[in-house]
Amino acid sequence: MNRSCAVLFAFAAIRVLSAVADHSFVDPSRVIQLSWRPRAFLYKGFLSYEECEHLVALAKDKLEKSMVADNESGESMMSEVRTSSGMFLEKRQDETIARIEQRISTWTFLPEENGEAMQVLHYEHGEKYEPHFDYFHDKINQQLGGHRVATVLMYLSDVRKGGETGKLSQLKDDSWSDCAKNGYAVKPQKGDALLFFSLHPNATTDPKSLHGGCPVIEGEKWSATKWIHVASFESQEVNGSGTACEDANVLCPKWAAVGECTKNHLYMVGSKDSLGFCRKSCNVCTL
Repeated sequence: MNRSCAVLFAFAAIRVLSAVADHSFVDPSRVIQLSWRPRAFLYKGFLSYEECEHLVALAKDKLEKSMVADNESGESMMSEVRTSSGMFLEKRQDETIARIEQRISTWTFLPEENGEAMQVLHYEHGEKYEPHFDYFHDKINQQLGGHRVATVLMYLSDVRKGGETGKLSQLKDDSWSDCAKNGYAVKPQKGDALLFFSLHPNATTDPKSLHGGCPVIEGEKWSATKWIHVASFESQEVNGSGTACEDANVLCPKWAAVGECTKNHLYMVGSKDSLGFCRKSCNVCTL
């Protein structure tokens, strides 16, 4: 090898090592375009094995049955639509979470502050999430951050059978579950991440972004979801003392009345890094 080649080789090696050290580094060669309508992409190996294990370990002892809010009363209740268990991590809770959040921002070209806190979900045998949209049908939920423009779904475990995500059209063999055969689907593989957009580039809602989680048939499924809004999800009106004392949702009083201030503390009250959305109803601030 002549000297010039050796110099170029060394320079290339330095760039590779720098990229590895840069935790926000995104490798476009690992990204597969699944669909343009809706816009959906799969990043192979987005998370490392250690990152997957770390997120599962943080959530494992804090899981609660996934609930939905009743449209009339606002009370949290069990639903056959969503039968998983889950919990929310704090934004920038530790170095690993901060690193993943930064990488998500780099990949999606969307600011970190537009994202909700990461939610870790656990699906056991038969558990599922029926097809749904991630954008909102009401104006109340758009008051903070607007619509959810994109979703990053990270798979934290392999699933022996079932647990696929998606709809759309796709040719499939017998290795797919009956649920997944109804449309395009992604098999959960540990470390992979699915990115899809709920809005068109002109900011109108995309009805083709309908998606769901198929029932787990064999094994168990761990995943982490990051919802990203069109605007900052962290900005709130604050009083002179710097404490947010306005509820961001008209249902906050009803949620507080049924114990959500304790059961869903991160969303309702917040953390040291981000304020919750129902602080007034949870009586943690004064006007």
